[in-house]
Amino acid sequence: MTVISFSGWLETMPEWFLGLPEWIQNFVFQLYQTFIYQDRYMFFVNGLKITFIVTIGALILGIIIGLFIAIIRVSHDSVVGKKPNVVLRLLNSICKLYLTVIRGTPMMVQLLIMGFVIMVPQTEWQCIVCGIVTLGINSGAYVAEIARSGIMSIDAGQMEAGRSMGFNYVQTMWYVIIPQAFKNILPALGNEMITLLKDTSLVSVIALRDVTKQAQNIVSLTYQAYVPYISLAVIYLVLVIIMTQLLGVLERRLRKNER
Repeated sequence: MTVISFSGWLETMPEWFLGLPEWIQNFVFQLYQTFIYQDRYMFFVNGLKITFIVTIGALILGIIIGLFIAIIRVSHDSVVGKKPNVVLRLLNSICKLYLTVIRGTPMMVQLLIMGFVIMVPQTEWQCIVCGIVTLGINSGAYVAEIARSGIMSIDAGQMEAGRSMGFNYVQTMWYVIIPQAFKNILPALGNEMITLLKDTSLVSVIALRDVTKQAQNIVSLTYQAYVPYISLAVIYLVLVIIMTQLLGVLERRLRKNER
């Protein structure tokens, strides 16, 4: 791609624009370089697609892992008056080790290990899968503790009521306990989802062309960092605001259903 010069660009502008202060001219020129010239706004559009795919995929995987671990740990801790069986003790030990390792190591280090040691993706879709798996595993550790606290907040009588209706342990968890716990953990789960969205900015270390990587690509083309990086921050801010509003709407609807 060719590089457009500031002086050459000014020659194409109307006279009224040339009368504006130089800092405004320079700012508009950077906007033109970042978004308009050679349709560079498509860099951000394509990057956002990757960001959304990784965020949604990692969120689903994280919730699945988190619920599974939370149920195991709650089941282990809820055994009163007798020792848990060997299988449950083994699963609980594995879960505790998983939580310790994942929460004790940085996200970027986990991405580097997964991307360059374990999976070593060769194509873009393999990089996407690598990002989803890594972020999902990381998110699962935090969702597990959030879900565990939500499940433990439900009165023990709810479990007894479910069992008295003929449900087994898993059915009682799925139909009685988890729906009630979900309402309690929704704010914390929403915060985890927002954190996960922002953490996708790290997947560029495995050569995944998310919106952050695309902003870096534009900087390498324009040799100007101000507008691309400020625009990147605004994009993330807008996405977080939208997600926060949607979570607020969901919480209000859940509260109405309780009445």
